[in-house]
Amino acid sequence: MKAASVTDYRELARRRLPRFLFDYIDGGSYDEVTLRRNVADLREVALRQRILRDVSAIDLTTKVLGEKMAMPVILAPVGLAGLNSRRGETQAVRAAESRGVRFCLSTVSACGIAEVRGAATQPFWFQLYMMKDRGFIRDLLARAATAGCTTLVFTVDLPLSGARYRDVRSGLSGAPGLPGKLRRGAQMLVRPGWLYDVGLNGRPHTFGNLTPLFGKRARLEDFFGWISDNFDASVSWPELQMLRREWQGQIVVKGILDAQDAQQAVALGADAIVVSNHGGRQLDGVPSTARALPEIAAAVGDRVTVLADGGVRSGLDVVRMLALGARAVLIGRPWVYALAARGQAGVEHVLQLIDAEMRVAMALTGCTSINDVDGRILVADEMRKPG
Repeated sequence: MKAASVTDYRELARRRLPRFLFDYIDGGSYDEVTLRRNVADLREVALRQRILRDVSAIDLTTKVLGEKMAMPVILAPVGLAGLNSRRGETQAVRAAESRGVRFCLSTVSACGIAEVRGAATQPFWFQLYMMKDRGFIRDLLARAATAGCTTLVFTVDLPLSGARYRDVRSGLSGAPGLPGKLRRGAQMLVRPGWLYDVGLNGRPHTFGNLTPLFGKRARLEDFFGWISDNFDASVSWPELQMLRREWQGQIVVKGILDAQDAQQAVALGADAIVVSNHGGRQLDGVPSTARALPEIAAAVGDRVTVLADGGVRSGLDVVRMLALGARAVLIGRPWVYALAARGQAGVEHVLQLIDAEMRVAMALTGCTSINDVDGRILVADEMRKPG
């Protein structure tokens, strides 16, 4: 099967990955209402088709937080991404560099900061979850700074992990001991390609950045229980102030769905925000990003860089997000599906597809520059109103 879209890569990933890993990527929380809304609402955003304009030279380049990018797309932080292909995060950072975009490494990656830095030739971003051990957090920040990370993405919408029923059914969580191991083992055995590439040759299987806390003999079955014990549910606005003192680079607050929260983040020194509902993986039933984005973008104006994620499956969706008020877009599932299917080459291809799809969408809306893409290319203002 030759992948011609993100949807094709999703199917290839489903065929290649053990069920517990595919469901971890693909699934959301509770009944996955918000997961579906993210995709459906974004697809409902109608664009104004314009004709007879010179669109022979389309420029996708932009600057995000002072960094030049070939297009306004960032590879979002995805937990355990390195288990989907051999040393997966190192492949992803190389793919991002080859296409001129930024990669953001998750706190809970399989490959640690130093390993990813060894695979990279340019700066990458680092995503942070706040943990109870503030000494470890300071050490983690120091490691990220030493690796040359320019931007810290502080994820704020995970004080507790959402109820992800697919992970329970697949045996990724809630299946301790021998029964859980047997269930996951059976899923691995029916995916021999993954078993050879990752299971046998993708070692060491650790939780990269968390090894000092978790240990080198980490067990997947313990991962979610460890998160519950170590992630800090008491985190509040003073932690953002602490990070502003500790981190010398740019700070992005990820997980904003409310205009008042966005304004508070700006007041406390955030350089950017990500309008996000964690890909529908946390509180189910909240608005889609497409619904929340316009009000939030209007509330903060030009005081902060507005980024967004959630439901993006094509370059056309990227253009829609920009029209709704984002300066750039983070993509998560699309790059991980491609990584699972074809490794670095797959991620590069997905970025190539997004580039081509953006060019078509911009040409047919009469835009030749990223700066031309704004609310004026929307057919009507329904999607610009609060949902």
